[in-house]
Amino acid sequence: MIKKCSIFLFAVFWLLLGLPVNASGSTAVVSEEALCDQAKGAYLMEVSSGREIYAKNAEEKLYPASMTKMMGLLLIYEQLNAGSLQMSDMVTTSETAAGMGGSQVYLEVGETMSVEDLLKSICIASANDAMVAMAEKIGGTHAGFVEMMNAKAKELGLVNTHFTNASGLHDPNHYSCPRDMAIIGAALLAEGGEDLLAITSTYDAYIREDSDQQFWLVNTNKLIKQLEGADGLKTGYTSQAGSCITLSARRNGLRLIGVVMGEPDGKTRNQEVSELMEYGFARFEQKQLYQKGEQVDTLVNEKGNPPTMPLVTMEDACYVVEKGKESTVVRKELQITQEAPPYDPDTSCAQLIVTMSDGYRFSVPLSVEKEVQRASYLDLWIRSFRQMLA
Repeated sequence: MIKKCSIFLFAVFWLLLGLPVNASGSTAVVSEEALCDQAKGAYLMEVSSGREIYAKNAEEKLYPASMTKMMGLLLIYEQLNAGSLQMSDMVTTSETAAGMGGSQVYLEVGETMSVEDLLKSICIASANDAMVAMAEKIGGTHAGFVEMMNAKAKELGLVNTHFTNASGLHDPNHYSCPRDMAIIGAALLAEGGEDLLAITSTYDAYIREDSDQQFWLVNTNKLIKQLEGADGLKTGYTSQAGSCITLSARRNGLRLIGVVMGEPDGKTRNQEVSELMEYGFARFEQKQLYQKGEQVDTLVNEKGNPPTMPLVTMEDACYVVEKGKESTVVRKELQITQEAPPYDPDTSCAQLIVTMSDGYRFSVPLSVEKEVQRASYLDLWIRSFRQMLA
């Protein structure tokens, strides 16, 4: 009786949030035909391979609203990873940044704020003023940063995306599509990694903590508390774009990105993207091919000392397969990425490209099992002499 009552109360809770439930109290899985009925466009991708799981008007040009900020964040994290930008760097707010409308943290002209706090403002509160302040920091001007955004879109192979601003405020010439948003999201995850997810999965935080102008940030993405495994990435809304979201979630090693655009309201958006993600997790699973440190090949290089060394995986090698179906390895291709020694066990010197029978393709970084030094001239002479005698 207590268990039935608990399930009932849990179901009521989900219904109040606008999410479907089944008899066990978990979010229900709907049929593919019923997915994203209200969305103008939608897309579901498995991140490690870029595999398409679901698409609806995936290449239709739609307004992305604040999902635009994912491209800006991608450029920011590129700068952070390159070392040309630090989390502790201070950014001065211009009149342009301070004058941005829409969502904001009310930066004042001349106010300085750290890159870390500006990132929190962008990722959690979708602050337009913080985004433009960072755009000017990196691009010199807002317009210069937008040029960088469009150049990056071209580099990613996006043909249905064009940006006119960094914030996502409406402009008829500012557009993207569900597939492109998913690709940007995957690129952002690859660049930002766990540092990014630590912010996007934060429900609330503060900026200006050591001042009398302390400001409370609350995440615009409520699904990080409502959907199992959800940890990002970006919501969006304007009256022209409708409600949008690019949602990332990870379960049992499997990471999906779901995009819905042009939803009539936030409740419908959250319900339909949740159904989309549940559909993907119900259909696919991740399986392991190799364990970290497992030998998969041998490196042979006569200029090395020793000349041969086992090549081992630097991480667990996993593949994605549709549940209930089998997939086997049909091809393995070794690519040497570092031609000459020395070789370090902590640095990748090769990769194994694996093709599965269902078409799934992935790469595994490899390193030497033990350190390999350059062979000396004496080593090379001795080897040559031994070959002559053999």
